[in-house]
Amino acid sequence: MKGYLVLENGRIFSGKLLNDCTLSSGEMVFSTAMISYQDIITDPSYFGQIVVMTYPLVGNVGLNEKSFASQRAMVKGLVLREATDFPSHYEMDMDLISFLNKSEIAVLTEVDTRALTRVLRSAGTLGGVITDNIDDLPWLKKRAAKAVQGLKGDQVQFVTRRNIMRFGSGSKRVVLLDLGTKRGVIESFNRRDMEVYAVPARTDAGEILKLDPDGVFISDGPGSPETIDYVIETCRNLIGKKPLMGIGLGHQIIALASGAEIYKLDFGHRGTNHPVKDLKNNRVYITTQNHGYNIDADSLDKTELEVTLVSMNDNSIEGIKHRDLPIFSLQFDPEGYPGYSETGFYFDRFYDLMEESINDGGRLNAPQL
Repeated sequence: MKGYLVLENGRIFSGKLLNDCTLSSGEMVFSTAMISYQDIITDPSYFGQIVVMTYPLVGNVGLNEKSFASQRAMVKGLVLREATDFPSHYEMDMDLISFLNKSEIAVLTEVDTRALTRVLRSAGTLGGVITDNIDDLPWLKKRAAKAVQGLKGDQVQFVTRRNIMRFGSGSKRVVLLDLGTKRGVIESFNRRDMEVYAVPARTDAGEILKLDPDGVFISDGPGSPETIDYVIETCRNLIGKKPLMGIGLGHQIIALASGAEIYKLDFGHRGTNHPVKDLKNNRVYITTQNHGYNIDADSLDKTELEVTLVSMNDNSIEGIKHRDLPIFSLQFDPEGYPGYSETGFYFDRFYDLMEESINDGGRLNAPQL
């Protein structure tokens, strides 16, 4: 079936619709990942977005449910150059298109994704609509713009869990404030002898402390951190009480709770190949990223935070730590799930912070990152 992508600025890209989802709108973003497409599709951080995959052939190995980032598809649509017709892998449960059809996610293929990505890089944040009919172009442009406006509110409420849940067992207890966490984060803690109490985003500091955690982890999630002031307040009330670690959206929350400021990137960082430099040892790590906001470096001067990691692409902040307290955060995903990650050791660092705090009788010292 003939299909189209209509951007809010009036640009139209034609292609082929691969299912019956003939109208879907969302914020347009692109990912440079060559692999992990199923992780992207099921990542809560992509909630409300139409993702353009820059790699030309997607779906080669099908999908495996045990490798999903969450329990369901989170994207609003997928734009591809080509979807493979004959996926093959010994662990494959289903092919990509069958899963997207089942999940009612619009898929547009045979699109010039190189040209589309150049538009998104130049124009910045744009809304888009996947459709099978462009007769009413003014209405489609308004719908595309409205899709971006709709994402300016609290998106975490749509992806956080509804109840407190316990995962695994271990010598350390971590309370995970779920802003849209991925399954791999919980498994990363469990593999390191830590039990996890995952709690809804609106759980306040008092309720978290009643669970008697050795440390508190603030997860990644979708949307702007400034729209979830209740999470910022919770984080602010936890500072100085327990060791804290955050990633992605949680990283931005820690910065805001400490008095720093946030700004929106022109087109975000999304992919599995982003180089990040450690300012202490000058080592460069290749990281997985998905975010549209970043910490304002100048605003850190009025806080007790310092920069630990920066992007090699644009020098934006990728890691921070507190000068005096056991608090640190990362803008990227360190869990490496599924697959190998060279930054998984940050979970070990968090374990060590909790161990040091326990051995010092609850005393809180700055992390040695």
